[in-house]
Amino acid sequence: MVQPRKTVSRERIVYSEEDWQRFKKFREDAKKVLKALQDFNLRGLAHGSIARGDLKKNSDIDIIIPETVPSYRVELALQEGGNEEFGGKIVMATPWQLPKAHISISSNVTVTFPLEKPKEVEEEFYQFGGAVSLKQVEKKERVPGVDKRLVLIEPTKNGHKESQVIGKEGEVAKQLDVSIDIVQERIDVLTRRNQIGRTGIFLEREVPPDESFESMWKKVRERNPKITREY
Repeated sequence: MVQPRKTVSRERIVYSEEDWQRFKKFREDAKKVLKALQDFNLRGLAHGSIARGDLKKNSDIDIIIPETVPSYRVELALQEGGNEEFGGKIVMATPWQLPKAHISISSNVTVTFPLEKPKEVEEEFYQFGGAVSLKQVEKKERVPGVDKRLVLIEPTKNGHKESQVIGKEGEVAKQLDVSIDIVQERIDVLTRRNQIGRTGIFLEREVPPDESFESMWKKVRERNPKITREY
């Protein structure tokens, strides 16, 4: 489990040639998926370390569609773009948080989109972790964001610099152009998750190949009274 860090000494990380080659390869993989989505008029964002640049060998490529869209359009876009779907599932972090569809198209690439209309704060969550568009990927842009350790990652010419989030919530909110509420909410979630030793996943359901995400989500809601009707 990733350990949130309450104190962080300012540190500058210089990337090796291997790091830059990994970044280039992962960004090319992300661009392929984002382009496939754009060809079907679907707005995708690359989220997390792929947006910030602090990639590791085992990093995932997370592609987010921030608004509700029919799942068949997403699947068709991915298929037409030459991406083979390896599996789908519905995930909810808590009974009151947004239900999301996850489509895995390789061992480390996942496309995620909401199954209910997201609140405005949802896109702030992506911005908090770092998110880039297809155009930004094509321009090789990197953006600041906070990782799961609660460390602010700010890209530099040669790598990135790391700094503290806890105790500097206002500065971080301003730096990322998000509300102070989203910063505090992420701190609360990640520190509580570490303290109680849980993954934070309330619900996870596989979606059979012959069923849509929407029909499976309807069944889940009907069978589970704990799920809140408003997100």
